[in-house]
Amino acid sequence: MYKKILELSKSLKSKFIFDYDTKNITWFKAGGKADVYCLVDNISDLQIILKNIENIPFVVVGAGSNLLVRDSGYKGIIIKLGKMFNNINLNNSKIIAGASILDSNLSKFALLNSIKNLEFYSGIPGSIGGAIKMNAGCFGYETKDIVNKVTIIEKNGKIKNLENKSLNFGYRNSNINEEIIISVEFNAEYGEKDLIQKKIQEIKDIRNRSQPIKNKTGGSTFKNPKNYYAAELIEKSGCKGLKVGDAIVSNKHSNFIINSNNASATDIENLGKMIVDKVYKNFNVILDWEIKIIGEDY
Repeated sequence: MYKKILELSKSLKSKFIFDYDTKNITWFKAGGKADVYCLVDNISDLQIILKNIENIPFVVVGAGSNLLVRDSGYKGIIIKLGKMFNNINLNNSKIIAGASILDSNLSKFALLNSIKNLEFYSGIPGSIGGAIKMNAGCFGYETKDIVNKVTIIEKNGKIKNLENKSLNFGYRNSNINEEIIISVEFNAEYGEKDLIQKKIQEIKDIRNRSQPIKNKTGGSTFKNPKNYYAAELIEKSGCKGLKVGDAIVSNKHSNFIINSNNASATDIENLGKMIVDKVYKNFNVILDWEIKIIGEDY
């Protein structure tokens, strides 16, 4: 199945690791092995890989902050964009950022250049590619409000530019599926650096007070249902402190599941299912995972 990929690995600059332990790349520090992990060096390599991947399943990961790989592992290729996709530039009224730039680093870059409206990225644990794909947001701001266009590579290796309006941004989603985001152009609106710094600090202070950011966690576990806050539903359903193995619902913020020691991915997923059941029984509302879960569900 991976013969062609093995041959490619000998001729490309990209790094390929077979039978890769995904605990190394997820913030949960749980989960099984991937058949192949590929750290892509450059766009040309990525095009070649996509043209030769045939019917092998693949998934693109960013910082691994909202990712859970099941204990059965991932039967395919996990792709991560490397340092050639980690650049950021300012061109007049636009910021051009590579897809692997961390959200927090984009926020820092904007601050250094007195650019406002990107402060909320200081409160999102992830990378820009993932932020686009899921229209990441917090504290009343969303990615869709500041994006001008996105550059993607299709599975056939063709590069395309997509304008904001063609991405069909919704709540925590877009129409990006198998396409791979390689860079993003953001609208840059200038403001007062002191005010930008103040807003970033306020966001950081709120996160420190209300979220278990020093624990092994995947960020917000569930999306907010329409007209509700997931955390409030979870707390009112008596889920704070609920445990399955070493997976526990945070007492600090009930929409966070923590790996308190050596939780398995199964522990984490089963705890999430328990939360969904309890919230449904209490409020007749079905919670939708914000954490991306990959791998076979045996």
